[in-house]
Formats: sequence, structure tokens, C-alpha cells
Amino acid sequence: MDYERYDLTRFKSGLAELGINLNDVQLEQFMQYYALLVEWNSFMNLTAITEFEEVCTKHFLDSLSLCRAVDCTKALSVIDIGTGAGFPGIPLKLAFPDLKVMLLDSLGKRVKFLNEVIDKLGLSGIEAIHGRAEDFAKPDLLRERFDVCVSRAVANLSSLSEYCIPYVKVGGFFISYKSEKVLEEMAAAKKAVELLGGALKEKVEFVLPNSDIYRNFVVIKKVKATPKKYPRKAGLPTKEPL
Repeated sequence: MDYERYDLTRFKSGLAELGINLNDVQLEQFMQYYALLVEWNSFMNLTAITEFEEVCTKHFLDSLSLCRAVDCTKALSVIDIGTGAGFPGIPLKLAFPDLKVMLLDSLGKRVKFLNEVIDKLGLSGIEAIHGRAEDFAKPDLLRERFDVCVSRAVANLSSLSEYCIPYVKVGGFFISYKSEKVLEEMAAAKKAVELLGGALKEKVEFVLPNSDIYRNFVVIKKVKATPKKYPRKAGLPTKEPL
């Protein structure tokens, strides 16, 4: 196996801390993903983090830590909004193959990279699409189609909620990856979340394995359908949060 050229000791200990056990094929896929990330990053901007151990911790384990907030072993449909280089969607698919994953990104070049990863790793039940979150949330497209929506995108929770909650089925969850203490942000977003049909359920705090990096998941449950007027037209959720 090619992955044996990497020292996976710390990665495996982090996986164990999360209660995740990967087989040889899955480990090989993670290393192929890493190699493609570094290769493509040499000619386009995918990530500022390229050192192996750092990618394992800050991208792979961070993505997989979603299992602290939701049971990822179930056959859930998941959409990753603003996926960038595929985080968290691709690591989640690699570790939990029963997930059905949709990756959405607004930059065509990044989607080309994502499709290369999907193709080279021989993945099925995962798709990358090019577009803005505001556009694909229409009823005839992807509105209210997913059990879980995730996002590691950097934006305030009010704006992210408008981008993400419309994709979630009633009874499903929007889970936002956050790095800072988020109580103030949660308080500021409460009105927006409720307007969009959500309810703030909990925040899950933890320290990323193999690090002193403080992380939070904000878990929002979809309790009723999102009003048709949301999300508003392109750019408004960011410029004028609800």
C-alpha cells in the first residue's frame, strides 16, 4: 500500500480518539486525496495548509469530527456548502461510505479539482456541483432535499443559516463548523434561524485531536419549512444578514 510511505501514527491516534476505524483501502484513499491536494495546490489556491501532519489534523480530523454531533454511520444525505477543496464532505465520504454527499462550490476550478478526486479515488454516491448556494436552493433543484447540511465556510452564523437551512429537510440538521467561542454569534443568529424554519439545538465543544485547537459545532434543527422568499438574491445574506 502506498500510504505506508507516510507516518500515520498521529492520524490513527486522532481517528481512534474520534472512534473511527479505517481499513487499508480507506487509508490509501486519504493519502491519494492528500497527494492530489498538494499537486493541484501548486498551481491553484486550494489551501494554505499543505504539510502532511497539519492537513491530517486541521482538514481531515477536523472534517471527521462531525461524528461528535451526528451519527455518521447512518445512510444520510449530506450537502456541504462552500466546500472549497472538499472539506468536510470528502473526508466524511471516505470514512463513512454509506453517506450520500453533495459538494457545492461557487468556483469552477475548485469543482474541477473535486471531480478529479472523486474520479481518481473511484468514489460513488458523491457529486460536486458548481454554483452559488442562493441559486441551488430553489424548489425544483435542491431545496429541502438533505438530512444534514454542513459548512466549514467562514461567515457569520446568520448569513450561513440563510445559505444552508433551505437545503435541509424538516426534521434534519444544519451543522456549522466554528472555531471560536460562539455564544454571542448564536444569540445574534437566533432570530434569523427561527425565520428560516430552524431552532438552535445545541453547541458541541471539543479540542481537535492531536492539537490544542478549540472547536465548536452549532447544531440547528429544521423544525418547519423555510419561507419561499429565503434565501434572498445573490450576495444579500452576506451583506445584510437577517
